[in-house]
Amino acid sequence: MKSHAGQLFKNAMLLTAASLLMRTVGVAFQVYVSNRAGAEAMGLFSLLSGVYGFALTLATSGIHLGVTRLVVDTVSEGHPARVRAAMRRATVYALFFGVLAASLLLILAEPIGTLWLKDARTVPSLRLLSVTLPLIALSSAWSGYFTAVRRPYKNACVQVFEQGVKIAATMYLLTALFATDEKTVCCLLVLGGAVAEICSFLLDLVLYLLDRKRHFVGRDRGGAQTRKLLSITLPIALTTYVRSGLLTLQHILIPEGLRNSGSSHAAALIAYGSIQSMALPVILYPAALISSFAGLLVPELAEAEIQNGRRHIRYMISRVWSLSALFSIGVAGILICFSGEIGEALYPDTDAARYIRLLAPLIPIMYVDTATDAMMKGLGEQVYSMKINIADALISVILVYLLVPRYGIGGYLFTIYFSELFNTVFSITHLLSISQTPVCLAKWVYKPLLAVVGATSAVRLLLFVLPIHVSSAALSITLHCAMVLVLYLLFLRLTGALEREDVCWIRGLIR
Repeated sequence: MKSHAGQLFKNAMLLTAASLLMRTVGVAFQVYVSNRAGAEAMGLFSLLSGVYGFALTLATSGIHLGVTRLVVDTVSEGHPARVRAAMRRATVYALFFGVLAASLLLILAEPIGTLWLKDARTVPSLRLLSVTLPLIALSSAWSGYFTAVRRPYKNACVQVFEQGVKIAATMYLLTALFATDEKTVCCLLVLGGAVAEICSFLLDLVLYLLDRKRHFVGRDRGGAQTRKLLSITLPIALTTYVRSGLLTLQHILIPEGLRNSGSSHAAALIAYGSIQSMALPVILYPAALISSFAGLLVPELAEAEIQNGRRHIRYMISRVWSLSALFSIGVAGILICFSGEIGEALYPDTDAARYIRLLAPLIPIMYVDTATDAMMKGLGEQVYSMKINIADALISVILVYLLVPRYGIGGYLFTIYFSELFNTVFSITHLLSISQTPVCLAKWVYKPLLAVVGATSAVRLLLFVLPIHVSSAALSITLHCAMVLVLYLLFLRLTGALEREDVCWIRGLIR
């Protein structure tokens, strides 16, 4: 257990460092783009996300998780020679669905943009997006392989490289062409992302070919690999199609509902862009740590389930839930406390600060749900997880349709809260029922809440009595957040939410 936990910790720290680097640069880049392009252009760009999300779902069709579980199962069962056959079939699978999705998006771009999105400015961007779909599908298969064989640093390298190319290409295009209209700006943002996807695909291909040459052993026809791959991917694909279709419908209904509530088309795009492209990136930025652990939990729990390590499974679930809760509650407290300063520093003269403050209480629910979803996939419960996601998406569409035209942006915020709570409660309940993991609400919820309220209140009082003036707004916010973090950790120890056993466990992993 210790060796597995240590390896999991090292891999998670590697991915966390890469993810934090990318998110830090990404948020800074998002601030630059938002301030340069304007909220309406960002709203138009966000409008594409629903359609592109569905096309991306069709292109990948569950291949990442399918490859991860197939390779883990193949190696754990003592047949490493069959990995070569499994990857050949996965590559063909990814290429088929990637080309299919690209063809459909290219052909249907005009009717989608004019009839569904009701904004012809999105048509050129949709056509550009179709080019990337086959490449992303293949990269997703290779990424699943690297996750399964515990070489996540290769995925991290590709992600960092892709982010760097995207930022460089997009900044160059925006600066060189100096576009001012929303249609051209949106196309340039998409083009910058497409250049990055092409470059990262080439790097992913090189890394995969080198890894295959070095680590694939023996030859095996693997006649059952196709059936096994399809048995994993197709149920995931079918359910994700439904969920992604509902999310696409939701993204279409939100701006339409805002317009029906009395807002103009431009005002609707500005409000939508402020939430999707400004507030949510800040809310999700600290989730890099949770996302890194979550991605690595899939092969770890899958292997533990094959070896019938029920005690190890319960141990991992308990630890992940505990750390996720402690971390996310602290993040939520910091963002609620300093939402005004953060919003004004990143997005001056916008409503971003208000939306950050309104969405911050959802952070514990969102982060814990991310970890729970990954653990369910690792235990082979991905179909149930997708059923919950489909129900969540269906409820969201109904609420958006009913509430947004009447209550405007408030109806949309209520929809986000309700859907996140629904998804998290049902996911946690199901994972508890199949794992029999004991729950400790006092340690995971009540004590961290008490600690974060005490820490933020103490820092606010200290700043009121002894104001600290720093010339740089970013440095000032960083200093204030660090003060809250130190006090939060101290109060966690004093309340017993962070016990000596937890500290020793973390130290042991580091050593």
